[in-house]
Amino acid sequence: MISVFHDLFFQPAIFPLLAMARVTERVRLGPAALNAHTLHPAEIAGQIAALDLASGGRAYLGLVTGSWLEQLGLDERRPLTRLREAIEIVRRLLGGDRTGFAGERFTLAPDAGLAYEPLRREVPLLIGTWRPRAASYAREVADEVKIGGCANPDMVRLMRSWLGDDGPRIVAGAVTVVDEDGARAREHARTQVQMYLDVVGDLDPTLELRPGELPPLEKFVLAGTPEQVAAHALALYGAGAHRVEFGTPQGLTTRRGVDLLCDRVLPLLR
Repeated sequence: MISVFHDLFFQPAIFPLLAMARVTERVRLGPAALNAHTLHPAEIAGQIAALDLASGGRAYLGLVTGSWLEQLGLDERRPLTRLREAIEIVRRLLGGDRTGFAGERFTLAPDAGLAYEPLRREVPLLIGTWRPRAASYAREVADEVKIGGCANPDMVRLMRSWLGDDGPRIVAGAVTVVDEDGARAREHARTQVQMYLDVVGDLDPTLELRPGELPPLEKFVLAGTPEQVAAHALALYGAGAHRVEFGTPQGLTTRRGVDLLCDRVLPLLR
C-alpha cells in the first residue's frame, strides 16, 4: 500500500483531510499523527468522528507520544500512560460509553459524550513509535504501527521483530523528493529533513554512529530519480512494510513531485 502523506504538524488537525474527503471516494484518510499531549482526547474523538462521517467511513486515527514537547514546557514523563489513556477515552466516546473515566493524566466526567452519533463506533488505529515498549503496547491495540521519518529497511525489520509476525502492519514514512535530477532531489531532501534529524537520528537503534557523526541521509529520506525512489520503496516493502508514505514536499515543488510519484514511481510498485 502506498500513501502520499500530508504533514499536519502546523495545521488545524483534520481540516485538510475534510477537504480531501469531499473530492475522493476510496482512499483512507487520517492524521498521522495526533498527540494527546497537545490535543485533548475528547477533541481527538470528535475530530476523527467528523472525518469518518465526512468520508463515509474511510477514516483512521494516528496517535503518537511526540517529540519537541520540552519546547512547549510540557511534562514529558510517562508518555505511554498518556497514550494508553487517550486511546481509552477515544474508544469510549466513539463507542457511546458515558460511564466516565478517571486516569492519571485524563479524566472524563460521567455522562460526557459526543454530541452526535458517530458513523462507526470504532476506527482503525495507527500508533507512531520507534520504541520497543510502545510497540509492545501497539501489538495489543493497534492496526498499524508507523515509524515516522524512517526510510531504513533495517529499522522495519527490527520493528517487525518487536511486533511479531502476526502483529500490526508496519508503515514507513519519510521526507520524499523525487525529480529527474537525482542529485538535486537528494540535496533538497537534505535541507527538508534537517529539522527532524536531531530527533530521529538518535531513535534508530540499527545505526552505530560515532560521536559527532551525522546520520546517513538515505536512512531518513526517499530521494532521487523516480527509479531510485521506487527501488527504495521496494526495499522497505521487502523488509516488511505494508505501507510506504511519501512525505512532503514530494518534489522540488509539490505539484511536480506528486505528478512524478503518480506517473513514474507508482507504476514501478504495482
